[in-house]
Amino acid sequence: MDRKWKWVLSSGALLVIFLGRMTTALEVPLDPKVLEGLPQPPTITHQSPKDFIIDPRENILIYCEAKGKPHPSFSWTRNGTHFDVEKDSKVLMKPSSGTLVIDISGEKAEAYEGIYQCTARNEHGTAVSNNIVIRQSRSPLWSKERKEAIMVQVGVSLVLQCRPPAGLPPPIIFWMDNNFQRLPQNTRVSQALNGDLYFSNVLLDDTRNDYICYARFPHTQTIQQKQPITVKVLDMDAINETVAAMYNYTNNLFVDSPSGERRPSFMAPLGRSSTQMALRGGVLELECIAEGLPTPEVSWYKESGDLPSSRMSFHNFQKTLKIADVMEADAGDYRCTAKNSLGSAHHTIKVNVKAAPFWISAPRNLILAPKETGILTCRVSGDPKPQIAWSVNGVPVEDSPKDMSRKVEDDTVILSDVQTGSSAVYQCNASNEFGYLLANAFVNVLAEAPRVLTPPNNVYQVITNNPAFLDCASFGSPIPTITWFKDSQTSILNRDPYVIHNNGTLEINVAQSLNSGKYTCIASNNLGTKENHVYLEVKEPTRILAQPEYMVVQRNRKAVFECKVKHDPTLIPTMNWLKDNGELPDDERFLVDTDSLTINDVTEEDEGTYTCVMNTTLDQDSASAMLTVVEATPTPAIVYEEPDPPTDLELTDQRERSVQLTWIPGDEHNSPTQKFLVQYEDLLHQAGVWHNLTEEEGTKTTAHLDLSPYAYYSFRVLALNHVGYSQPSQPSRQYRTNPAAPDVNPTDVQGVGTEHNNLVISWKELTGLQSNGPGLQYKVNWRQKDVEEDWSSETVANASKYVVSGTPTFVPYEVKVQAVNDYGNGPAPEAVVGYSGEDVPMSAPESVQVLVQNGTLAEVHWEPVLTSMVRGRLQGYKVSYWRERSLHQAEAQQEEQQVLAFSGNRTDGRLPGLKPYSLYTLNIRVVNGKGEGPLSPNHNFETPEGVPGPPSFLRIKNTNMDSLTLEWGPPQDNNGRLTGYTLKYQPVNNSNELGPVEEMTFPANETTITLADLKYSTRYKFYFNAKTIKGSGPTITEEAITIMDEAFIQQPIVDVVKVHPIGSAFTNVNSSVVGEEGAVISWEYFGPDKNVYVEYIVENSKEDWTKEFVNGSSGSQTYLIKGLKPGTSYRVRVVVKDHSEATIHSTEELVITLPEAMKSNQVDLATQGWFIGLMCAIALLILVLLIICFIKRNKGGKYPVKEKEDAHQDPEIQPMKDDDGTFGEYSDTEDHKPLKGSRTPSNGTVKRDDSDDSLVDYGEGGDGQFNEDGSFIGQYSGKKEKDTHEGNESSEAPSPVNAMNSFV
Repeated sequence: MDRKWKWVLSSGALLVIFLGRMTTALEVPLDPKVLEGLPQPPTITHQSPKDFIIDPRENILIYCEAKGKPHPSFSWTRNGTHFDVEKDSKVLMKPSSGTLVIDISGEKAEAYEGIYQCTARNEHGTAVSNNIVIRQSRSPLWSKERKEAIMVQVGVSLVLQCRPPAGLPPPIIFWMDNNFQRLPQNTRVSQALNGDLYFSNVLLDDTRNDYICYARFPHTQTIQQKQPITVKVLDMDAINETVAAMYNYTNNLFVDSPSGERRPSFMAPLGRSSTQMALRGGVLELECIAEGLPTPEVSWYKESGDLPSSRMSFHNFQKTLKIADVMEADAGDYRCTAKNSLGSAHHTIKVNVKAAPFWISAPRNLILAPKETGILTCRVSGDPKPQIAWSVNGVPVEDSPKDMSRKVEDDTVILSDVQTGSSAVYQCNASNEFGYLLANAFVNVLAEAPRVLTPPNNVYQVITNNPAFLDCASFGSPIPTITWFKDSQTSILNRDPYVIHNNGTLEINVAQSLNSGKYTCIASNNLGTKENHVYLEVKEPTRILAQPEYMVVQRNRKAVFECKVKHDPTLIPTMNWLKDNGELPDDERFLVDTDSLTINDVTEEDEGTYTCVMNTTLDQDSASAMLTVVEATPTPAIVYEEPDPPTDLELTDQRERSVQLTWIPGDEHNSPTQKFLVQYEDLLHQAGVWHNLTEEEGTKTTAHLDLSPYAYYSFRVLALNHVGYSQPSQPSRQYRTNPAAPDVNPTDVQGVGTEHNNLVISWKELTGLQSNGPGLQYKVNWRQKDVEEDWSSETVANASKYVVSGTPTFVPYEVKVQAVNDYGNGPAPEAVVGYSGEDVPMSAPESVQVLVQNGTLAEVHWEPVLTSMVRGRLQGYKVSYWRERSLHQAEAQQEEQQVLAFSGNRTDGRLPGLKPYSLYTLNIRVVNGKGEGPLSPNHNFETPEGVPGPPSFLRIKNTNMDSLTLEWGPPQDNNGRLTGYTLKYQPVNNSNELGPVEEMTFPANETTITLADLKYSTRYKFYFNAKTIKGSGPTITEEAITIMDEAFIQQPIVDVVKVHPIGSAFTNVNSSVVGEEGAVISWEYFGPDKNVYVEYIVENSKEDWTKEFVNGSSGSQTYLIKGLKPGTSYRVRVVVKDHSEATIHSTEELVITLPEAMKSNQVDLATQGWFIGLMCAIALLILVLLIICFIKRNKGGKYPVKEKEDAHQDPEIQPMKDDDGTFGEYSDTEDHKPLKGSRTPSNGTVKRDDSDDSLVDYGEGGDGQFNEDGSFIGQYSGKKEKDTHEGNESSEAPSPVNAMNSFV
């Protein structure tokens, strides 16, 4: 075989490949030279989308582009009938195109709505576009409605309905206030998918009169505004019964649900379950909005599987689950859970996934030769299953002329024995209730002689041992057969090293110099033959023979790096030198020669790594060396370098398994050689990889080398001194060893079962060098251990495992693997023991007993499961236990199950963390490597009593001068039968020193006590705990202060009793924003200390708190914080400090957000040049008049103004008064009016009559520029009429449409 292969290579190979006719894959090439003269039916290349929503302000552009030979003509249908474009002067079809341009200026866009379809035809067929539905975008008016104020009680739920007009496309909904500010949303208040605003529970702060729903229509860029909604939240506990009854009776606006704390319930969707349909590939949005107090948290999970984490996202504070790119696997039951501290509610949404038709395999264009057979397939899927309809040239198949060569079978069209001139375009239409797919595929019947598309006489160049690819692209009908020849001799066989690809390319896996030459490819079919010639040149690789060496050079001396290269003589090399992987410094001291780099007068800056890079047009090679610069010494220092590589390698004493290698050492460079390292390369199995073989002492020059059979050895030697290794020597001549039987067997043999009835035998394969010969295989042997039976065996090749089927469950097997090749078997292998596969255990542990140690610890004991019933490798036991109920309770309240695992063959274990005085249940199961066994019967046990938990609460009320009342609740965890309570209390003075302790005990059924004879204006600390027969439980503490005088006792009785917080002297803490730079804090303070401060800090800031002192008198107080930054959020608190600046009391922190500074386009006249000049002129004129008047008066005469006064005596013109110095002729009534266009002073508020951006002016009763339907008109202005005291101010505000767009 080898001899024959060598003959084929040496004589030049010839390979003939017959490419089967791929009628479904033949495409016309894009080469213009080939396209010339080739007929082609029309193909639609560009069209408008199926659902096309147009802007009524712009011309309509409906795309339809197609190609074909000859170029197709175009026509249109509208609503199923012919659309005559030429008869409509508003419609223009682009030249050489089917694209329509409809000019709607002066016309209504509605006139051109409809379903359009484009047809492209030439003499070879007709292609049609999709049905393009043209619809005009619409932004309908909001229906008028009268909105009455909504009154609700604190804590109830509320829905503000938006109900926007249905637009095309649907509008974007958002809620804002009169100031264009988005209404804040959170887990309590959020907007639903339908645009409604949901309140899980309302607060007093929700009272406002500007809840406004906006709808933005994207295409027309218009915004519609709903009438503002007023919501008034009432606290029925804070007003008298008469007013409450009046509101309830006259308005009947309160919801029926209670206003107090309550479990969650769902506001949307209603009921316990609902259904929703989603389309494959679309977006699924599931929504659950719940009400309750406290505000519920919503969570999601899928009952029948996991949520698709990669396509899933939560929105609207986790109330909306959004799944993108919906798949069939997303169908199922989705459960949303709303939970608060009082309970939870559940709602299940059943999701059904349907699918519009989608492609599995769209029909592809066919190019057939006469009398050939072709198949068009139109494979689609969908839910419901799509109906498939075929058309030919736009006409349904059943209505087209009969063609005996055509057969239609559902989604397939079979064309047999086609004839010249039968070219056509076929349409496949797949539709169901959710949509349709339309595809055009032409059948082009051509008879074309072969053409070779690859340019002639191409020259391909590759480096030795790299793959080479020779192209032979062709076209013809029928598809040509490709034949390759080399040097016009015998055919090339389709085997190593040649591979013929389907496109005609010839691949040579590993190119050698003997593969160089002239190659000819011939493309032929029944209409002719075409040939093409290409040339392959295999070049020698570029290699660096003498590499640059590490150098230590004295400063101001010379450094020379050599780099000698061997390359293919026909390639032009380029040598580049790099320093530290960058370019060499631009310095004349660096001299680059053909094969060296010289550095003159070296300095410390020249230190680094120098690399020589040899490039050719096909490959490159590189080598590096370091330069170290040292200080010059008076006497030359001894230079230590690596030794030179050994030379003259010679092989002697050649035997089957050994050879002797000799060499001549190189220069040691002042450092004796310590050892020689011999390496080898196996050209047969691992060419180019060098392995260490042996080491010899530095005084020897000969090595005896033990070899393996069936290897092509080359050897080289490296020398080592204290500097390092030398470069490798030149390789020795090749030495080949003869094949032999294997010397070793595979290692790491194992037998492990992966199924209950199999055994997988695996091993580590031998390397090529270990194979010792061709035809390496592995003989696998196995038998069941401790059973008298013969060995079973199987021989495999190129594998590292073998699977034995039909084995018993988890039994031991003896396995062994032996290596064999064409020259014999390896040594007898040793057997190893493995086990067949495991199965889950069959029985549960028995005789389960529980020994209770105390109220929190128990021991469980059991009998182990028999080994035969474990059916696998025992891993341990799992104990599952859970608390059924407290022994106080008659009804079960099962808690979450806990599981403890005990490894190994255990028979007992401890259960920690139990709750006293409780009933528990447990069961046990055995675990092996396959899984868990059945559960043992449930076993119940009880835990004894323990100490109780802390009391659930301790409240202090009715604080007087010398008495107060304590209330408490029993512990949540009694852990036994309560025997009573213990109360200890003691006074605390101003220096935090504790007084004497008083102690009291109470029976278990008491929950309140009044303490008398206390000291007035004194702080007391209380310690309270519960007791059982096991002892006292944890203590809870509280503090309270007795008041100073009787004035606080004589307060009027009201419906709502205010209980001051324990440990704090503050109540009723509120805040409000004043203007853009201020905030007001109010509170009630009841305490003896007077050092009260208001502290504030920017939210999320790391700076210190800003502190402002407040008079610390008792009662209600307010404080104005000034100088805050507009648009900034602050944290504010009120604190009381002692004399050491330590905080005694503190309110909860309030978050205050100041509004942004109002932007104004008004012009400040005081900064305008013309205004300043005018004022200066007026001032100068007045000064001149004053001087003239002064002169006249001194002369005793009358000036004209005075004469005028005397003559007319106009009551509105008063004479000049000596006491005030004013002129009667110039009344100052006008001076108090603001100048026209003057800037409105900013005091933190903007008047409603001014031109601001507030939406209040556009609400009911305003003069703002809105249409009757509430839509905006481009620009708007303020009121036309203004009070006289406001002046004639004017400013031009920005368009509210642009302002609103900035929010969406």
